[in-house]
Amino acid sequence: MANELVHEGSAFLNFRRYFPDPKEHGFRWVDVKQLRFSAGSIDDGELLAALIGHEQFRDDYAGGGVLPEGRRHGPYWLRLITPDVYEPISQEQAAQILREWVDPLWDVPTELEEDLQRKVLDRLAAADGVYYLGELGDEAIHDWGRVHDYFHEFVLVDRSAGQITLVVAADD
Repeated sequence: MANELVHEGSAFLNFRRYFPDPKEHGFRWVDVKQLRFSAGSIDDGELLAALIGHEQFRDDYAGGGVLPEGRRHGPYWLRLITPDVYEPISQEQAAQILREWVDPLWDVPTELEEDLQRKVLDRLAAADGVYYLGELGDEAIHDWGRVHDYFHEFVLVDRSAGQITLVVAADD
C-alpha cells in the first residue's frame, strides 16, 4: 500500500511570517503533507501503516527535511511508530488541541487564522477519521529528539476525496 500513496503536496506555515516578534510565537510552525490513496476497502489501520511506510513520513522536523532512508520521525525513532500508537479522536478534540497550542485565547493575526482554516481546519472538518500521535515515552525519543518544546501530530483521513493528510504542529 505504501507505494500506492502519492504525495500531492505540502504546506508549511512558519509563524515568524505572522508575528514580528519571535517572543510572541516561540518559533512555532505547522507542516501539512497531503497524499492521495486509491479508493477501496482498505481500513484506516492499513492507511496509517502505508503512511508510516511512505518516504514523506521520514522527516525529523528539525531542518533535515524528508530523508528517504531516514530513521527518525519528529522526536521519535521511526521503528517505534506503528498504526496502533495513533489514537482516534474527534474533529472537535483535534481542533481544540490545535487552537490551544496556537494560542489559548485564540488571539492570533487574521492572516494566520485564515491560513490555518484553509490549510488545516477545513481538511480536519472534511475528515472521516482523525488520529492523534500521543506521547510515546522516553524510550521512543531519538538521540536528539528533544529539540521540540511541543510536537502535535494528526493524521486526517478523507475517504470521499481519497486523501490522507499528515499535520504536524510544533515549536522549537
